[in-house]
Amino acid sequence: MSQLYQLAANTLQGQAFDFEVLRGKVVLIVNTASQCGLTPQYQGLQELHEQYKDQDLVIIGFPCNQFGGQEPGDAQQIQQGCLINYGVDFTIMEKIEVNGEHTHPIFHFLKSALPGLFGNRVKWNFTKFLVGRDGTPLQRFAPTTKPSKLTTAIENALKHT
Repeated sequence: MSQLYQLAANTLQGQAFDFEVLRGKVVLIVNTASQCGLTPQYQGLQELHEQYKDQDLVIIGFPCNQFGGQEPGDAQQIQQGCLINYGVDFTIMEKIEVNGEHTHPIFHFLKSALPGLFGNRVKWNFTKFLVGRDGTPLQRFAPTTKPSKLTTAIENALKHT
């Protein structure tokens, strides 16, 4: 059994989210920020969500304020920014840390499975991790990789049961 399904987090609304519900789904996990030069990627992520949600793709955003203080808001401000500016309706979690001693367990798991060029660190906002239907991390994408460039990887992951 994948370690992924043993993890949990809280949604932006403070509700418990058990990763067990992701079993059998392809998951794209992204650390996000509302005031980053890459923030327009929310639009591309939303487009992926709309295109593939009925094929079992789940996109989860984890706001993080560790890079240039680009996610300073509280839950309400984050939600308003995502909804009003980008029409986001995929799952957004509570603000977390992705590096350092307070790294959220989901990012410990992802970084251990898919270390990047900076080793066991996330380089910047909008680093993306694609996880297969069995909970295995498949691929890590750089912050500057546009969501539209993920379609081949997503479609390949969706084909595998």
